[in-house]
Amino acid sequence: MRNIFTLLLLALSFTIINAQALEELKKQKSDLEAKAAPVLAQADAIKAEIDAVNAKIATYPGWYKGAFGTLGANFTGRNEWFSAGTLKDSRATTILGSFNAFANKLDDKYFWRNAGSLNLGWQKLKTGAEPSGTEPKFEPVADILNVTSLFGYKLSSKLAASALGEYRTSVIKQFNDPGYLDLGAGVTYTPIKNMVFVFHPLNYNFIFAKDDTQFTPSLGCKIVGDYTTEIVKGLNWRSNLTGFFSYKNSDPSLHNGTWTNWFGFNLWKGIGVGAEFGLRLSEQEVNELQNYYTIGLSYKL
Repeated sequence: MRNIFTLLLLALSFTIINAQALEELKKQKSDLEAKAAPVLAQADAIKAEIDAVNAKIATYPGWYKGAFGTLGANFTGRNEWFSAGTLKDSRATTILGSFNAFANKLDDKYFWRNAGSLNLGWQKLKTGAEPSGTEPKFEPVADILNVTSLFGYKLSSKLAASALGEYRTSVIKQFNDPGYLDLGAGVTYTPIKNMVFVFHPLNYNFIFAKDDTQFTPSLGCKIVGDYTTEIVKGLNWRSNLTGFFSYKNSDPSLHNGTWTNWFGFNLWKGIGVGAEFGLRLSEQEVNELQNYYTIGLSYKL
């Protein structure tokens, strides 16, 4: 009985000592946070001043360049996993990546905006039912190349007469089959520096493809909207909408449009988490709404 009482007393004493040590650590942490608060506030104020100076620099003529990308990978495997059925012994590997870059020349009388994006992805699935000695290959699951060049001569601070060239295709399996090339002219409206609207009622949509009966070029109207912003501190968003409305009646329709969104959350020195999501509608390709997405680590130059 005395031994049990002694053990309980020791356990209680140990608990009390731990509680006191925990309280001391919490107080120490609170004191350190109080000391750090003025320093952190000063650092935030200096960063705000740097951002303000950068914003002023961005209003001056010159070249402005940048790039960012996202890389994602997924590995899945099973061994004798009953609930997976015929895939009980399987391996799946998915690798996805996207890269975006821009180079803009801004001047008092004109601008020249250039941008390019590349989204690639491969997937390999090994089911365990392959013939002996064979290894499945990586197959493309994302394959998009898009390049645009917009030149404008300013009629006012926000409105410009403009010309646009845009090229879109795949690069892994079906390069330039189809390939879309838009060349047109019209006006560009820039209400703020990071928002651009393009309206080109005179635009020809060239299409390069082996099957000329399915893909038909035509004259039409080209519209483009592009917006970039920082939603909250460290979270950036870019949205791009491009569409072509054909003046030619056809079945299937010759209209097409693509809406792409990029999100990037900076964690440390340009490294963070990124996501890219795209929607596309083109009846010449397939009479359904297309989509793709990429999620992974991101890096911003």
